[in-house]
Amino acid sequence: MKNLRTVITAALVIALSSLGLGAASAADSTAKHCTGTSGTAAPATRAAAQPVTVWLAGDSTMANPGSARCPVGWGSQFDALFTSDVTVRNQAVGGRSIQTWLYEGNVSGTKGSDGECRLTSTAYSARWQAMLNASTGMKAGDYLFIQFGINDSSSTCPRHVGPARYRQLMTTMVQAALARGAHPVLLTPVAAITCSGGTATKNRGFVNETFAVGSATGAPVVDLQSLSVSLYNSLRFCPHNGDYGSGPVGAFFCNDHTHFETYGAQRIAGLVAGDVRRQNLPLAGHLG
Repeated sequence: MKNLRTVITAALVIALSSLGLGAASAADSTAKHCTGTSGTAAPATRAAAQPVTVWLAGDSTMANPGSARCPVGWGSQFDALFTSDVTVRNQAVGGRSIQTWLYEGNVSGTKGSDGECRLTSTAYSARWQAMLNASTGMKAGDYLFIQFGINDSSSTCPRHVGPARYRQLMTTMVQAALARGAHPVLLTPVAAITCSGGTATKNRGFVNETFAVGSATGAPVVDLQSLSVSLYNSLRFCPHNGDYGSGPVGAFFCNDHTHFETYGAQRIAGLVAGDVRRQNLPLAGHLG
């Protein structure tokens, strides 16, 4: 009798175990059907991209156009290359060196004993103060593109800037962006069109200084001088007869071999965007 009870008990345990396992298996199957074959939770819907502001600081080759048809700075064509979550704030101003851009109205016409233009005040320009504003200026995740070096080569004040001073001021701008969680990007000055026979040649200074600041601060550098010269050669702008108002060169440049028509500005903006993508900067994810 005892053996019979043992046999019946064992049979009941096996039956109940089988039912439990089946229920568990069914529950697992239902869970997998709802969450995917791996049994892990389905990924959440991707959050909308956060708005990004790209701030531009530079000279006339970057600046928005005025009332005249020419020049058109490449910065005015930059916004069109991005998705709608990016806003480009172009604060480039024609005729400025890095020092006159930063200290508008406070750079004198005389040099000090160090060979640099004297400042009458260390107060920053309204444009730089606005970019530094804690509530409306650069914020974490924004970008600051800095391109100078064309007017800085002037031998006379107030535009003159020496190599050491150039590095110092560019470093100041980079550090200000970093302190706000923004991403500085440095650019060597875009080239004008000059030819040596059938070859377009480089013609701007402050290239080494720009790379030096990039190396010291970790800021990426877009070598826009090299990129622009390579573009001019690919478009066969040289040799050139000196007539900058007609033909392919006239469609690209104003009649001064330096500033851009709309088409030229668009091509230069494309070079900058292309190098952002080549360097795999996070901003490249916002390019259209």
